[in-house]
Amino acid sequence: MENLLKTTLVGFLAGISGAAFWTLADIAPEKETYTSPSPMAERSEVLNTTITESTPRSFATNPPISFVAASENSTESVVFIKNFSGSDPRRYSMFDYFFGTGPTQQVSTGSGVIISDDGYIVTNNHVIDRAETIEVIHKKRTYQARLVGTDKNTDIAVLKIEADNLPAIRKGSSRDLQIGEWVIAVGNPFNLTSTVTAGIVSAKERQINILGGDFPLESFIQTDAPINPGNSGGALVNVNGELVGINTAILSRTGSYTGYGFAVPVDIAMKVANDLIKYGEVQKAIPGIEAVEITPELAEEMNIQSLDGVIVTHVIRNGAAEQAGMNRNDVITRIGDQVITGMGSFEEALSYHYPGDKIPVTYTRDGKANNTTLTLQNLEGGTGVLKREYYSSRLLGARLEAVNTIEKDKLGISYGIKITALSRGYLRDLGLRNGFVITEINREPANNPEKVGKFLEDYSGKLLIEGLASNGQPFMQSYTVR
Repeated sequence: MENLLKTTLVGFLAGISGAAFWTLADIAPEKETYTSPSPMAERSEVLNTTITESTPRSFATNPPISFVAASENSTESVVFIKNFSGSDPRRYSMFDYFFGTGPTQQVSTGSGVIISDDGYIVTNNHVIDRAETIEVIHKKRTYQARLVGTDKNTDIAVLKIEADNLPAIRKGSSRDLQIGEWVIAVGNPFNLTSTVTAGIVSAKERQINILGGDFPLESFIQTDAPINPGNSGGALVNVNGELVGINTAILSRTGSYTGYGFAVPVDIAMKVANDLIKYGEVQKAIPGIEAVEITPELAEEMNIQSLDGVIVTHVIRNGAAEQAGMNRNDVITRIGDQVITGMGSFEEALSYHYPGDKIPVTYTRDGKANNTTLTLQNLEGGTGVLKREYYSSRLLGARLEAVNTIEKDKLGISYGIKITALSRGYLRDLGLRNGFVITEINREPANNPEKVGKFLEDYSGKLLIEGLASNGQPFMQSYTVR
């Protein structure tokens, strides 16, 4: 019995000694090599560390102590937007008025970002789409907003309010943004004032095929920062509170956030906004080609060794690419200093340029690398600032635009007037739709928007309209107009 007690006591003391040894061994290295800084010192280090190959990007891989500074630098620059639009009175009968269900004004909401202290605001085109009146609410004050311009190709719109000394947001760079970097989304979800959510950059150059327009430009920043209805048009900012994107879309079956949010990169959004403010429309630079993503099937069929790049599927006559010697089936791998990995990076690389810019392009043909220089063109095939002809008419309920060079080449026509921004009015009553191209009226060429618009406003009698539907199908219809 005495031997048993001695054995037990020795084992117990040995266990305690061993535990103490390994505990000290585990703690000692940390005490020798790491000194915990104060919270403010650690935050400063996170935000100001010079990035080298041997210095990890701590703010990109580990969350900062808090997002307080980023929130303070951005929330005051985000506004609440109300879009007031009328409903269609033709959907109602006289009985609806008696029973209180007549036409009512529709109100939709979203967010916007102040980009200048004198009242310019960036938001999404879909936030203000079909608006008859737009209100901006900032710090409990309501302003009537003027629509400066819109661009369906990027889903960007610019508003202007009459105010001074507004807190314009600081701009960052979406090109410098890294996958895995922390970001916060600032907006007004569910009609709440400036709400902040946090997440990381999940991917860049995403294409999700949601944009309208004739030349949709999709190169979205994907984030897992929760974005909900009402966040559209709000700010995506980095940990310094600098604008890196305009929140635009979510992928969801329910209409609420389910893990995937998308933002227009700030470098693209600001180029579009500046063009709308300065010129009234986006100065799009055209390379004179159509291109597609490289799929494994295409790569095998064309004996292409890499899935990076884009394949040229069509070269526009007399366009920039044709003049530079490029052909169908060439594979573009680099534009300037940007490697092209797919359609997202291809469209983004072009989006920063203006007509007349000369850009070096690397492409492969039959497996051999080639270099050339493209002189980018505008939508009319020139190299200068483009002021497109258009005519807006409340009576017609549409905006009429001259068909540009790219569309002429695509549709195989020499002239035409396109119907855009269609709403209630004469043209919709005739059965015409958005994107329809009028080529002839009463056998006369349609090539001047104002002339065509005024003719239709004043004409009565037999009317013959010829043209092309938005899908390119020929159309001819006669009407009797009184």
